[in-house]
Amino acid sequence: MAREPLRILQVMRAPVGGLFRHVADLTRALSARGHEVGLVVDTLTNDTQTEGRLAALEPLAALGIHRFPMPRLFGKGDVTTPFAISKLARRLKIDVLHGHGAKGGFYARLIRYGSSKAIAFYTPHGGVLHFPASSASGRLFHQLEKMLMAKTAAIIFESAYAQKTYAGLIAAPTCPTEVIHNGLAPEEFEPVQPVDDAADFVFVGELRALKGIFPLAEAMACLHRADGRPVRLVMAGDGPERAALEHRLASLGIADTVQLVGSQPARKVFAMGRCAVVPSLAESLPYVVLEAAAARLPVISTKVGGIPEIFGPTAASLVPANDAEALAGAMQAFLDKPDAAASEMLRRLEHIRAGFSLAVMTDAIEALYYRSLGNAQG
Repeated sequence: MAREPLRILQVMRAPVGGLFRHVADLTRALSARGHEVGLVVDTLTNDTQTEGRLAALEPLAALGIHRFPMPRLFGKGDVTTPFAISKLARRLKIDVLHGHGAKGGFYARLIRYGSSKAIAFYTPHGGVLHFPASSASGRLFHQLEKMLMAKTAAIIFESAYAQKTYAGLIAAPTCPTEVIHNGLAPEEFEPVQPVDDAADFVFVGELRALKGIFPLAEAMACLHRADGRPVRLVMAGDGPERAALEHRLASLGIADTVQLVGSQPARKVFAMGRCAVVPSLAESLPYVVLEAAAARLPVISTKVGGIPEIFGPTAASLVPANDAEALAGAMQAFLDKPDAAASEMLRRLEHIRAGFSLAVMTDAIEALYYRSLGNAQG
């Protein structure tokens, strides 16, 4: 039986990183299914890259892109913006409010205390989980989370890890919850062919300590080939600790074998190496692991966050975080036995293809919207 298209307002603060990637993917997919989607974003976080990203989504946002002040922590916008979004939701006759991240989830659910008839969903994307309970802001955000559960149709977690962490840090949710993994578009499953002079390894991510760049440098210094040829690494990305990384590479004597190429599209960078390395110290459900595996690169990664869920039947090959020796062992194994790594890659690919597609993700979120609306009306 055909169902009426929905009018959906997605609320987030800063359109950057994996959170915005998820919102953009969901906007495209829901729009393609006939739903009308609008976006609410921050006026305080604005640069050239942000404008380009939003401009690309504008043709698909039938209900428009709306901007209101959303301070990262707390400020005047936290008083005025919920009223403005509530008024917007009523004017646009919104059925579904979907808040992304701590601040987006705060606004989407807070306006349910007003006269809005829309039901509210919340995807943390790490967000509030990054605020420790020992900090004043953390205690306040966690208390707000408990209060807002009463106005939440469902919390959507992008990983079972996030669901477990939320319950342990804040409280077991009193509202419905569902784990719905992020997904990739069909074209992202097309294999990437390595360039002729591809390096052995490739890293894509921010150049900061949390991404494991320093254990990666230490591991690289331990690698060798039987024929004496140098082991090479391409690192794509930028960040606050680039200078410190360059200094460390020089002190280890490997500056000539590690190439820093700056921020570039992931699939372009994947072609520059034969194996992706994701040595993060902490993650939620990183797109880069999904993207590299879908592009048919062997992936060496740390056992953090939701990465074991992505690795599925190959999770035993994950290495401990912040352990340069273990990371070096996994990288050396790839150099010594590339065929075994390729075989593992194919097993991982089938797991990701089955459970981490954009179609699977959208099916699950769309079904949850309709089911929750039916429960609210019933």
